[in-house]
Amino acid sequence: MTTTVRTTTRTVGTTSPATRVGPMGRIAFASMATGALAAVGLIVGVVPDASEARVIGAVMVAFATGWAMLAFLTTRWTTQPQRWAYVPAAVMATSGVVVAAINAGEPTMTRLSWVWAPAMVALGVWVWRQARRTMPGRSRLFIYPVASAMALAGLGGLYQASAPSPTAAAEPMPGKLVDVGGYRLHLNCTGTGSPTVVLLNGLGEVSPLWARIQPAVAATSRVCTYDRAGQGWSDDSSNPADATTAATDLHKLLTAAGEPGPFVLAGHSSGGIHALTYTHMYPSDVAGVVLLDSASPHQVELVKTFNGEYQVMRRALAIAPTLFRSGIGHVLAAATPPALPGQAGAQVSTFTNSGRGWANQRAEQAALPVAFRQAQALTTLGDTPLVVLTAKDNVDAKPGWGTAQDQMAALSTNSRHTVENQSHVGLLTDPTGATHAVAAITDVLAAVRTHSPLPTR
Repeated sequence: MTTTVRTTTRTVGTTSPATRVGPMGRIAFASMATGALAAVGLIVGVVPDASEARVIGAVMVAFATGWAMLAFLTTRWTTQPQRWAYVPAAVMATSGVVVAAINAGEPTMTRLSWVWAPAMVALGVWVWRQARRTMPGRSRLFIYPVASAMALAGLGGLYQASAPSPTAAAEPMPGKLVDVGGYRLHLNCTGTGSPTVVLLNGLGEVSPLWARIQPAVAATSRVCTYDRAGQGWSDDSSNPADATTAATDLHKLLTAAGEPGPFVLAGHSSGGIHALTYTHMYPSDVAGVVLLDSASPHQVELVKTFNGEYQVMRRALAIAPTLFRSGIGHVLAAATPPALPGQAGAQVSTFTNSGRGWANQRAEQAALPVAFRQAQALTTLGDTPLVVLTAKDNVDAKPGWGTAQDQMAALSTNSRHTVENQSHVGLLTDPTGATHAVAAITDVLAAVRTHSPLPTR
């Protein structure tokens, strides 16, 4: 009896790619997509109000999940496991946890660019090489864009880190820095005469934005601009970016600088919220108030578009500082600065188009609901002179804006409410808009000095 034994020899390359490798392409795509979607989901739904460090930490852990998924699934379902992907997974997960746990603020976040940026370049190049060496066919095409983005972000971060700091680039600094208890705030006072006018920045604004207003007011009275903590030339602070903190800091600043009250407070945008809160906390220090297209303490209830805008911005701003630290800031900094006298426009652009500037704007924007509630504590100004100057653009575009402005004007029995054909920021940057703002401040000064009703215009 003869027995025939058949031997089957497997020849590499004779079977289909799907049989030989497995669903490598689908796994690569799903893994990278999972990391990206997890990062977006965390930003939108979980950590939009967290600190920048914790947002970055959460995003890094999300992307680490994608890399770990690539390593695990290719080991489980293919004949060419990509175990190297555990390296970026471990690096990102560990870094993310450490960054979130330390939860550093400025200026540490800016200095950390010298650590993460070169590491990101090296990791991106390494991932590209590993994918090219070990991943078959088109599956690597899902990895290349991610690796390239990592390397480019690192290069952009190095370029951004090597640029002069905003405070250095915006020199010379007018005025002085005043210690308010562990950190310094920038104060610039010019002119003579009383009462002294204090100009309060809005959300994301800095003191040079008042370049059309301050010289004109200084012709008849002493006038001071300043930057809140984290803005402009002022130092950073770990305190909450709300209205009570801002009012407390301003009171310490004026006291330490030897600027005597009572003051006329002129606040633009959210600066009006800070002015109202300061008036509630230090009523004897305030002789008059000017609200320049100010936000309202009752913004949430009265301005119908606010909540939607707030929800979008709190999520968009969550990642904005990090994007700027990745080099995007240099692209946006090339945009035309606001048309202001002298160096003011360039200084405004330098401060606002920076990771630090966007981090400050994000912190104050996230604190707006708290700031509104704090400002609601002021229920009357009595007969304190008050001018409310409103931009027609906001009245037309935001239902309820005009009602909110009327309600603020009703805080005083000696008030005037005027709507000007201007944009929100045009009341500061446009020559005509600035003229109207100066007139409003001058009228309040006159009413304070003469103890008389405000003139009608």
